[in-house]
Amino acid sequence: MGEQTTVKFPQEVIDEYAALGVDLPALFSAGHLGERMDVRITDAAADRVVGTMPVEGNTQPYGLLHGGASAVLAETLGSVGSMLHGGPSKVAVGVDLNCTHHRGARSGLVTGVATPVHRGRSTATYEIVITDDQGKRVCTARLTCLLRDAAPGGSEG
Repeated sequence: MGEQTTVKFPQEVIDEYAALGVDLPALFSAGHLGERMDVRITDAAADRVVGTMPVEGNTQPYGLLHGGASAVLAETLGSVGSMLHGGPSKVAVGVDLNCTHHRGARSGLVTGVATPVHRGRSTATYEIVITDDQGKRVCTARLTCLLRDAAPGGSEG
């Protein structure tokens, strides 16, 4: 648990960030929380981000996938899409997340797919659909991120 797989990015995006000295897969990992929850981002582009998370280890007392775990997966995927849309000069900051939980999952992997609803200059909104191993919808989420100017030197400021 906790190992990050290599994220698949379009080559032109990798080249753009590499020219700035940025290791794109490391930058767009799921972070410490994602590592604890074993979130794995498998594909990443501004128009579609895909990731998985195991149900085991991310359940509530009844043995079902925790709604907060679905929210972590959704916010991770939508944030990656927002960052890629904003490009290296922007930082995406989540300002609104909502999740509707449709059914429970007790085992296996859930897969989230984030697609843009709106991609503007100052905000980006993504819909994230999370499904179980049988392709049944577990959760539908929507994340809106504010796109702030990146501070010089890499700090968000």
